[in-house]
Amino acid sequence: MTQLAIILIATLAAFYASQCYMAVGLLRKLRHWKPVRLDDADCPKAAVILCLRGKDPFLDECVESLLTQDYPDYEVYVVIDHESDPARSVVEACADRLGSTNLSVEVLEDRRETCSLKCSSLLHAMSRIGESREVVALLDADTSPHPTWLRELVAPLREEGVGAATGNRWYMPAHPSVGATVRYIWNAFAIIQMVCFRIAWGGSVAIKMDVVRNTEMLDSWGRAFCEDTMLFSILRKQGLRLVFVPSLVMINREDCDAGSYFRWVGRQLLTARLYHPMWKAVAMHGLFSTFLPLVVLVLCVAAAMTENWAAAGWMIAASLLYVSSLLVLLWRLEAGVRRVVTARGEPTAWMSWRFYFSCVFAIPLLQILYPLALASASLMRRVEWRGVEYRIDGPWQIRLLEYCPYQKTSDKVTVSL
Repeated sequence: MTQLAIILIATLAAFYASQCYMAVGLLRKLRHWKPVRLDDADCPKAAVILCLRGKDPFLDECVESLLTQDYPDYEVYVVIDHESDPARSVVEACADRLGSTNLSVEVLEDRRETCSLKCSSLLHAMSRIGESREVVALLDADTSPHPTWLRELVAPLREEGVGAATGNRWYMPAHPSVGATVRYIWNAFAIIQMVCFRIAWGGSVAIKMDVVRNTEMLDSWGRAFCEDTMLFSILRKQGLRLVFVPSLVMINREDCDAGSYFRWVGRQLLTARLYHPMWKAVAMHGLFSTFLPLVVLVLCVAAAMTENWAAAGWMIAASLLYVSSLLVLLWRLEAGVRRVVTARGEPTAWMSWRFYFSCVFAIPLLQILYPLALASASLMRRVEWRGVEYRIDGPWQIRLLEYCPYQKTSDKVTVSL
């Protein structure tokens, strides 16, 4: 038993070392990256698409920030899911208040049954964008872009061989619940994989219009569940790269409960399974990160029951060291993100020591929920997204089962999940 304990502990240490190795690349980017803000003359003509279904908690802030970008020539296309959608009044009131002249508000007309509503909205907006636009940027309603967001996002597209640029999200909930705490931890470590495996995030992504028009992207959107995860494969076929922009780690301050987290993370994993070639690596990483500590814990109990106190002691020490090491890595990631966010002038003083201590208990909960979410994503054939259900028969076999206008069902669950 003692020898088995040593082997398991060595395996756990090797796995943690691999996590640290991937994290170092992200930490270096966050530490050393300096945002590139193009001069006006170098800014390509851009279009920004914002697809809306439901009134997100920070929608007014998102729209106002989008309409007041420090960018010389850009058009904004907002596609509302339905004419009665509550998001419409928010957008129109903000546009009237600012006197915006570069905004087009459209109501989705062609709700395709072969893709998600978001993909239908993107195709609707793309059909309205003029030929003079050189870049298209996608934004989610839970993103509040700072004034130079668009400049920083399109800057990497001037490099040879770059087809798209993306940011990522980071959670800083004002009053974190149990679900929000688990989501925060999962997302922090998921970003490491997204950067390493070049998984785009649709909340802040810019794509060269040549890529959109001259590849299978639009056709793929018409048959897909999501728009962003497939981007890596499309670019790779063209010999182009997807670039992560560290200065565009965008802060989400929304709360959520455990049920909302589970449904949300299931959809994130589902999109990776459907559209990214590194899905097996993502799944294997998830299994190792959850089952390996669990096996150590089970054998610790077995060793104690057989009075093998040496083996039990080794495994208890290893488990405590593993959890504490994860917390240290989490804090380093948090510090790296804060450096970026502070440079933008945004507040970062949200994490109390009480919250950090609660992460000790949230990690075991994550160890339980994450493998369940992996199993759910692997077997998922039906999924609900913002009150609409889809049948998933394959990556390009998506069926919208029944459309209905958005209806908010709970004040406690954030609609952006």
